[in-house]
Amino acid sequence: MKRCLAGIFLFSMTGFGQVAPFLIGTYQGTGKDSGIFSARLDLKTGQLDGIAAVAAAPNSGFLAASDDGRFLFAVGEDATGVVRSYKIGGNEELELLNERPSGGSGACHVWFGAGHVFVSNYGSGSVACFPVSADGQLGPATAEIAFKGSGPNPSRQKAPHAHAMATSADGRFAYACDLGTDSVWSFAFDRTTGKMTPTEPPRGSVAPGGGPRHLVIPPEKPFLYANDEMGIAVSVFSRDPADGTLNLLQTIPTLPEGTPREGVSTAAIALHPSGRWLYVSNRGDDSITVFEIGGDGRLRWVETVASTVRVPRGFSLDPSGDWLVIAGQKDGALVSMRVNGENGKLTPVGRLETNTIPVCITFAHPSR
Repeated sequence: MKRCLAGIFLFSMTGFGQVAPFLIGTYQGTGKDSGIFSARLDLKTGQLDGIAAVAAAPNSGFLAASDDGRFLFAVGEDATGVVRSYKIGGNEELELLNERPSGGSGACHVWFGAGHVFVSNYGSGSVACFPVSADGQLGPATAEIAFKGSGPNPSRQKAPHAHAMATSADGRFAYACDLGTDSVWSFAFDRTTGKMTPTEPPRGSVAPGGGPRHLVIPPEKPFLYANDEMGIAVSVFSRDPADGTLNLLQTIPTLPEGTPREGVSTAAIALHPSGRWLYVSNRGDDSITVFEIGGDGRLRWVETVASTVRVPRGFSLDPSGDWLVIAGQKDGALVSMRVNGENGKLTPVGRLETNTIPVCITFAHPSR
């Protein structure tokens, strides 16, 4: 997997073993350092260190890297949204290449796929697509789509709220989570023109009031998984590989029965590189839930474990699947967890305190 929910990686050898640098998207806050930062994960011990500022980019809450690891893309979560492109240097230093308006307000998510960057605008309930040139620069938008509709929750769903996008591994289809209408919108994608055409039917629907937030698509299996922010659940869809349409198969809670749900919402979702397990963060409960993925795509709850950070937001798995790194939005801490290779369960190992508001983790690529 890749992007913020499972990153891509650069490895370097040091006297302490193999180290994987990663990049951190943060929010602004009084007395807090802001911008984009880098840090390191020791792949042998799980320890975290070396935090350093690499770009002065306020409210760069979500990041995504190109498949070859040469470029990083970041949204600016301001009233007028923006998406920026950076060249990644050998020590994770970032050189700003260019930026474009995000095509809406409240840009909250960025995805790289099929040679394009896809941006979701929460405030305006819209998405946009931008081509990426060979030198990493963003071209003018090739598609801008505003959703319509509402949902049953009057405080959160009066209008559409686009929250994340992803493309299928073959680049033929693009999908968008819309928290406001309980929809995962599906599009046929033309990577030559960058145009997105709605499928028929144009969406898959989660349970009413679920509020789909982020999504992951297994590269070799016909499924799609979306974490429902308000429903505190995961919606499992079958995905037709021929026409891209979605059909809801399962809705499974992320918290065990009897767990208090007041003030709890899901945040991020990630697929293990093996394809065997799925992970979701629960804010308020401050936990990570582990699911086993069955051969039919359905999920089985394995465990819900304390994240050991306050308000676990974004997290990412290393490419071997041995480690998971979590960003604590409320306490500024980064925590590494060892992944059990037999059952996918998590054990906290390393911790790094920061003076930031970290919300996204993305790793860099080994080919650099």
